[in-house]
Amino acid sequence: MEVFYNADDAKGITKNAVITTGSFDGVHIGHKIIIDRLNQLAKKINGESCLVTFHPHPRKVLYPEQKDLKLINSQEEKIDLLSKTGLQNLVIIPFSVDFSKTTSHDFITDILIDKLNAKIIIVGQNHHFGYNRSGDYSYLYELSEKLKFQVEDIPLKDIENETVSSTKIRKALAEGNIMRANAYLDHHYIITGSFFNPDTISGLPSQACYKIHIEEEEKLIPPPGIYATHVSLNGNSLKSMTIVSDTDQFKRVIHTVLIYEHVNITGKIGTLFFHKKIKGAEIFFDGQLVPDELNEAREDIEELIY
Repeated sequence: MEVFYNADDAKGITKNAVITTGSFDGVHIGHKIIIDRLNQLAKKINGESCLVTFHPHPRKVLYPEQKDLKLINSQEEKIDLLSKTGLQNLVIIPFSVDFSKTTSHDFITDILIDKLNAKIIIVGQNHHFGYNRSGDYSYLYELSEKLKFQVEDIPLKDIENETVSSTKIRKALAEGNIMRANAYLDHHYIITGSFFNPDTISGLPSQACYKIHIEEEEKLIPPPGIYATHVSLNGNSLKSMTIVSDTDQFKRVIHTVLIYEHVNITGKIGTLFFHKKIKGAEIFFDGQLVPDELNEAREDIEELIY
């Protein structure tokens, strides 16, 4: 997958592009259906599939005073997940206040057609784009007849009669419902960052406990509790128990204990995969971990096969 960090860098490179746009936060099962369709149509017209997305998230730029924005993926995680879908081109447009004023007409003509050579544009149902979100499928269809490109809409993906969306995934994660979120995502929820040894934590073996540093403050972290996880590092999968807690400064932190492997991952960058929630806030009493709850959770995780 080729990654371009602005549309100008991709100008003239994408051939007969089949394009979609959007945040694609989570790269969930509904997103994958759209990308599968991109790849299918690109092959049919001897073209290339292309996703146009934005960074930072538009809401962070337009409403900086709001501090409740939580994202399923960091940009690094999103790029990694998209690279596994068969997508050929990813264009990440720097989002700014000035760019937000781009009209839907200019976005289509100047960027998607002139720079990225769009031949087919695919949108999910209810998708809007351009200044004041004025662009939608109907407007795309109207414009396509004038500019001679094709447009197609993709229905939303349902799982057990429930529509999949990034909003519902965020809600499931915020509630600690990891297994539901994973079903929506069609992959494990992940957190990527660098591992380091924290100060001694009551009830945890300091030599095997690691804290993970996350670059992007908007990254969604599940609620306090204990989770069955594994750490992916340099191609190795290390079974782990992850403890999420809140500090006095209302900052959520993550500590991970390797279950079996006695390896040093200090200073290493890896990815934490969440399998299921084992225990909730009952693991804490007066801000301290309860040893019995901790040991019971570890035994439960040891018995899990994954």
